[in-house]
Amino acid sequence: MGSDDLSKTLARASAMLFDFDGPLCDVFAGLPAPRVASDLARQAASRDPELGAKLTETDDPLEVLRLTFEADQRLGLQVEQTLTDAEVEAVAVAGDPTAGAESALEAAKATGRRIAVVSNNSAECVRSFLARHSLDMYVCEVIGRPVNRPDLMKPHPHSLFRAAELLQVDPSDCVLIGDSLTDIQAAHLAGSTAIGYANKPRKREAFAEAGAEAVIEHMEAISAAMR
Repeated sequence: MGSDDLSKTLARASAMLFDFDGPLCDVFAGLPAPRVASDLARQAASRDPELGAKLTETDDPLEVLRLTFEADQRLGLQVEQTLTDAEVEAVAVAGDPTAGAESALEAAKATGRRIAVVSNNSAECVRSFLARHSLDMYVCEVIGRPVNRPDLMKPHPHSLFRAAELLQVDPSDCVLIGDSLTDIQAAHLAGSTAIGYANKPRKREAFAEAGAEAVIEHMEAISAAMR
């Protein structure tokens, strides 16, 4: 996959969807994800020690949330609010946007494409970060984690369908830029195309195997391809 794949993929898209954690922001750069996951697990353990023990096996806050909801929806509601608060705290100390993110957003808007952020993180933390770094001027819609419905997080295509609806475009006219396999899967389930942001070397091959229409290693490649 090369620059031609990227240019062709972008040329077909009238709307650009950006995953948040990775392509735009390193959410837990200042407040490490394992610490957040541990805090959530302790909260769950205070109500359900057996579940709490299971949750210590993961350092992913989103996985803690998913597993808690599966076990106890009422407890899941409490853990979700704690996670949302932690995400808002985290993006306040996350540092600058991902290198090349602003230029990608700027280029997308300049070429007339409508832009949405689709994230498994809370909409509250996404909006907070975008406003803090004056990126909200580029973004038409923010679709965060479906409240009380972690089962609809990516790879479920819910957020992409919602983005297409709000942007008033067909999902097939959307391209999603994401840094995880769940992004690639969600895009294809929605009938959209996918650009894999391989911010770690091992991801390039995984994205190619998953059928991503293009793979990039730096976000600067997005604006360069639209010049």
